[in-house]
Amino acid sequence: MLFSLKSLHIPDLRTVANYQPQQASVIYDRNGRVVERIFTENRTVVTLSEMNPLLPKAFVAAEDGRFYDHPGLDFISVLRAAINNAREGRRGQGGSTITQQVARSLLLTPEKTYIRKFKEAILAWRIDTMLTKDEILFIYLNQIYLGAGAHGVEAASQVYFGKHASQLNLGEVAILAGLPQAPSRYSPIKHLDRAVARQRYVLNRMAADGYIDAGAARKAYHVEPRVRESKASSDPINGYYLDVVKKQAVELLGVPLQTAGARIYTHLDQGLQAHAVESVAKGVRAVRARNGATGNAPQGALVCMEKKNGNVRALVGGVSFTASPFNRATQAKRPVGSTFKPFVYTAALMEGWQPGSTISDAPITISGGNKGAWQPKNYSGLYHGDTTLQTALVKSYNVASVRLMKKVGVKDVHRLAQSAGITSKMPPDLSLALGAVDVSLLEMTGSYTPFVNSGQFVQSSLISRVEYNGTSIKPQTKRSQVVPAEKAQQMRRMLEKVVSEGTGHRAQVLGAGTGGKTGTSDDNRDAWFIGFNRKYLTGVWVGHDRNQQLGAKENGGRTAVPIWTDFMEHAR
Repeated sequence: MLFSLKSLHIPDLRTVANYQPQQASVIYDRNGRVVERIFTENRTVVTLSEMNPLLPKAFVAAEDGRFYDHPGLDFISVLRAAINNAREGRRGQGGSTITQQVARSLLLTPEKTYIRKFKEAILAWRIDTMLTKDEILFIYLNQIYLGAGAHGVEAASQVYFGKHASQLNLGEVAILAGLPQAPSRYSPIKHLDRAVARQRYVLNRMAADGYIDAGAARKAYHVEPRVRESKASSDPINGYYLDVVKKQAVELLGVPLQTAGARIYTHLDQGLQAHAVESVAKGVRAVRARNGATGNAPQGALVCMEKKNGNVRALVGGVSFTASPFNRATQAKRPVGSTFKPFVYTAALMEGWQPGSTISDAPITISGGNKGAWQPKNYSGLYHGDTTLQTALVKSYNVASVRLMKKVGVKDVHRLAQSAGITSKMPPDLSLALGAVDVSLLEMTGSYTPFVNSGQFVQSSLISRVEYNGTSIKPQTKRSQVVPAEKAQQMRRMLEKVVSEGTGHRAQVLGAGTGGKTGTSDDNRDAWFIGFNRKYLTGVWVGHDRNQQLGAKENGGRTAVPIWTDFMEHAR
């Protein structure tokens, strides 16, 4: 020979035997439905047993009918292809076996030279002697490019039909098996007519080879394919939720999701998420309409979680993820206003005060501090003399709340808020009673879990578990008793009266068991409502990114509560 096999630089076959390709990471919703695939190469490796049993047979029938008989090379097919090409006067057919395609895809460059073809033939023969036919099929069906960015049958099943390879029907199986020859030409998304014509060829080949009978082939051919529409690069509905999930998953795994092949199972309820997006957009439009549609449009955010376990079912971080992916539910920290007051009143209850205990709502001057004397005022400008703790919270009296915090002590309120998950630095003075602390919506909503969960704080969670490299990883979640159950029940009843008798009255339409607390920051810049029904705890924030006034009459009750109510109509 003029050259040795060594001079051909035949690649190391161990890369075939130890097949570990790049895989997509897949995010699932609470019902196990695929929400997003994150990849460099869109691939999910599945075993033959995790496919429709007809799927490998369809590819064999379409691509390499003598696969189980030849030693990696099919000289009969090569001869047939050569004769047909000579007859047609062009290079129209190849004689590549499935094994040769595996060798080419994994070990060789795509160049079309006789040397490369010779290498391919040698490698195919070696692969056939080293691996079983099923092992070769396993690699082939996970490696083959099938168009639309999908590598392998599982990714293609998701891209084209929105289902697992195990769930494909015979007609769908035949469409996928028809793709390797020309994935773009036979794409069911772009050229359904061509895909169906190719499907017929595959079904006929399957019937001819005895994998199915003629009746099954005819029946499958006459079932109209239900092809999934091509998705946009960004998810306008689930985008904000998935953005948080991806960041948390990377922290858990410590590797890029694009190549990890992780399976990320979340608590996302896509139905509630869609309603949350709609409610926020609708509510913000109403705010803008009331105050004139000029200048910068306001933004809104919403977080919904299950009370008992903190599982986040919906998270919206703005009016449009496509227009602005900045997540105002998690990344923005804004003054929380009167939504902080329940911590002041709960601290008082824990020190022996009762909902019926009295506190003065008369004017007060607080001396000291860098800014001199401070005279807190009620939102209405009116004062109410002696009043009960319950009335002061229900009507959100500022002066009474400042007086109460002065009696309870700033440090006790700090400790309670911190134990309920608030990590933001809180001011060491009485301004905290009126919510002079910047907190994210997700954190503030989660801090209400003790009030609705018999005094138990439950850390919010978006991820149920992550499966990676054969192990199942569950995020650590904190659960602790921070308020005595009896005191938490008292606070819950007071918050229910905020809705039935106080500033949250616009949520009365949802009936018994509904409660919460409104909040408005200085100059009506931020509007909040954090509330609950029998199952869910939900927080809403509305404001401007540039921290300007929403409008002279915009506040938690008028601005945030309607969004909350509209959403909670669906969260029962």
